Amino acid sequence: LKCASGSSSAMTDKPEDKPAAKEEPQKSKKKKHKKDKPWDDENVDHWKIDAFTRDDNKGGALLEESSFATLFPQYREQYLKEVWSEVKKTLAPHHIKAELNLIEGSMTVRTTRKTYDPYIILKARDFIKLLARSVTLQNAAKVLDDGVYCDVVKIGGLLRNKERFIKRRQRLVGPNGSTLKAIELLTKCYVMVQGQTVSIVGDIKGVKQVRRIILDCFKNIHPVYHVKELMIKRELANNPELAGENWDRFLPKFVKRNVQRKKKKVKKKEKTLFPPEQQPRKEDLLLESGEYFVPKEERDRRAMAEKRAEAKITSEKRQRDRQTDFVPPPKKARKAAVEQPKESLSDLKDKLKKKGDTGKKKKTATQQAQSALI
Repeated sequence: LKCASGSSSAMTDKPEDKPAAKEEPQKSKKKKHKKDKPWDDENVDHWKIDAFTRDDNKGGALLEESSFATLFPQYREQYLKEVWSEVKKTLAPHHIKAELNLIEGSMTVRTTRKTYDPYIILKARDFIKLLARSVTLQNAAKVLDDGVYCDVVKIGGLLRNKERFIKRRQRLVGPNGSTLKAIELLTKCYVMVQGQTVSIVGDIKGVKQVRRIILDCFKNIHPVYHVKELMIKRELANNPELAGENWDRFLPKFVKRNVQRKKKKVKKKEKTLFPPEQQPRKEDLLLESGEYFVPKEERDRRAMAEKRAEAKITSEKRQRDRQTDFVPPPKKARKAAVEQPKESLSDLKDKLKKKGDTGKKKKTATQQAQSALI
């Protein structure tokens, strides 16, 4: 019975489920021996640029001295003289020596024995280049930081017509500098328009955007179109849902329109059946005047005499014109006093008598009034 019960219980109890073995993904033959590296970590930012320190340069000082020089315009001389002490202080932490040559009109930067960063000399070169292009010291010094770059766009040779060049350069600046300020805010770059160059200071992405805007402006594409596009891109970047999508459907598409302008009226020349008469040659004119048979030396002498006579007349005229400035203005003619006819003694007596009579009449009138009151 025990065996039966035991067998029955064994039959009734369910066998325990064994845990299923995890199926490992099959690796390819190439990646069979590949192991995870310690730097394959999602938390590590591989694009981050660490500051270059003296410990990074295990070789110590540089072997050779490097130097760069740049010229500056004359109108920039006064500002550079005032600021040059600050320029030296700015370059001192990087152990870069700066020199200002006012005779040649140049700035030079060179490495020293203490310089440990091999790339800082290129940053210093960009720094003096920006100072020469009218960028202020505070904005130019930003180039020495890591992650900040600069570009000097030459716009002088983009257009042949000078008037058109000035108009498009002003279009880039905008009314009261509003367009330039909008570009600076959207690209986070400093932009300076000076003469035939545009200086840009900022991160690499912003510098590329500003360069594209400048070149398109001189190709007759208004900067406002790029400003609108950058504003839309900035709003889309803030939306995490659209971060991985294509933004072409959101960006505006500006079609270039052919605007009809007023055409200048061209006067049509009257065409005749017969061609115009042939103009006489120099030899024909000399034959008519009779000078053809006169020797050439004589003709040259006569022509020189005529030129001298004309020059004398023009010089006399100019002399007279110059003397007019020193001629005093004409005095105003005084008005002649009108002579009044002299009165005779008899007329004077009559006048005095009349005045005396009028005085008496007034006195009598006043006396009558006083008596009436009494």
